[in-house]
Amino acid sequence: MEALQTLTVQDLWTLAPELALLVASVVLLVVEMFLPARVNRDLIGWLVMLSLAVSAALVGVHMADLQASGASAVSVLGGTYRVDDFANILKLVVLAASGLVVLLSLGSVRREDIPIRGDYYSLILPAALGAMIMASSAELITLYVGLELMSVTTYVLVAMRKSRPSSGEAAFKYLVSGGVASAFILYGMSLLYGATGTTGLGEIGAALSAGSDPFERLVNIGFYLMVAGFALKLALAPFHLWAADVYQGAPTPVTALLAVVTKGAAFAMAYRTLFNAMGQDERDLVLPALAVLAAIAMIVGTTGALRQSDTKRFLALSGVANAGILAIPLVLDLSHVHTSLFAEFVYYLIAYVFMNVGAFAVLAMVERAEGQTGLDAFAGLYHRAPWTAGAMTVLLCSLAGLPITGGFFGKLLILFGTVQTRAYWLAAILLATTVVSYYVYFRIIRQMYMRGGRTEEPIRVTTPAGIVIWICALASVALGVLPRPILSWIDAVFSLPADLMVR
Repeated sequence: MEALQTLTVQDLWTLAPELALLVASVVLLVVEMFLPARVNRDLIGWLVMLSLAVSAALVGVHMADLQASGASAVSVLGGTYRVDDFANILKLVVLAASGLVVLLSLGSVRREDIPIRGDYYSLILPAALGAMIMASSAELITLYVGLELMSVTTYVLVAMRKSRPSSGEAAFKYLVSGGVASAFILYGMSLLYGATGTTGLGEIGAALSAGSDPFERLVNIGFYLMVAGFALKLALAPFHLWAADVYQGAPTPVTALLAVVTKGAAFAMAYRTLFNAMGQDERDLVLPALAVLAAIAMIVGTTGALRQSDTKRFLALSGVANAGILAIPLVLDLSHVHTSLFAEFVYYLIAYVFMNVGAFAVLAMVERAEGQTGLDAFAGLYHRAPWTAGAMTVLLCSLAGLPITGGFFGKLLILFGTVQTRAYWLAAILLATTVVSYYVYFRIIRQMYMRGGRTEEPIRVTTPAGIVIWICALASVALGVLPRPILSWIDAVFSLPADLMVR
């Protein structure tokens, strides 16, 4: 309370990216209520895009200020909120992904699907805000507030298609699974607080690193509970069973939001918590369990996608496999040569954002034309929309990890990390599942080029959706052809001990 009472103008400036989204969300929700019925609600969507751009610009200014001052971080609210380059990089990823989802929505959301479109656009802002809070939190309660803000907002977004029973079913399943995940995380946090007497991540880590903890088993149980909650949020197998049903029932742009923004935020939470709050003994016990979950996710996600006939469920299982890949840098041993785990994670996360949002954008256009999301909806796409089919081919190649795409170099960098740290069993599973995934993603390519569609009528791609598709396709190629600039930028601005560690 004392920190809140002494909040200064400088503190408000530090919180400006988050405050911009908060103010915009409230203002746009109120404005939408008073807009005349004849006014196109897509106006709210464009204002949401502007708000996200302003927030991203403010994050960029903060990054420049940190570089100019030589400081590693700025802390506010009594040290519970930390603005460093770890948080800033992930915030830019979240804001870019949210902007692509809003732009996709402007080209695909129809009134008959989502009757209150203004509210739909405005609710994307608090979801992005919750993700940003999770990236900057240096304390358990603040972290949980960001998690719940993002979660509650996405529960509502999943249920937006009121006319479709599948949307309500998906929202209920997502609410139950999300509530269980939050309960696991909160219970784990309470055990850590009970054992250490503090909720600060740095203080918890310092207390556990000091050793001679009489509540050692309680602490380990707390971390295991939190890992289970993280696995539920990330849809890591075997905690992934909700994902396919929720992805299938949600509106396609919301599915894209769940696939990229919520995963990025959950990984930010996992990095902050596990690197800061754990002592070496806890890392030796808990991280191998998370490594096993990552391996199971790669296997189950890849093999499960082989049996899917619905594209949304197919991409949900693909997301399970990719969540396992993204989790690998988190569990690698830092005591060996390998120290660039964050650069590898961010690079693949950026590639993952582009290839997933782009794939969902193509799916949204196919769904709009065909009225369904089965794999057979892509039959003959090359003859009906050749340029869109070409872009989808690039995106699927990136998802599979074929050369000269961002997905290829992302997987390659993570593979090098596993070999450097002697996690050969993880490297073998990553290689094997990648090879199998070539056939998995070729199923859609075969439908587009080698199968005849039920009609030869061209598929109309709306301008906003077309922009999203080609931004994602070109970015996937650019990341594969020129990986060095993004990796050099991450290495230049990020330092593991200075930017990730709170202590």
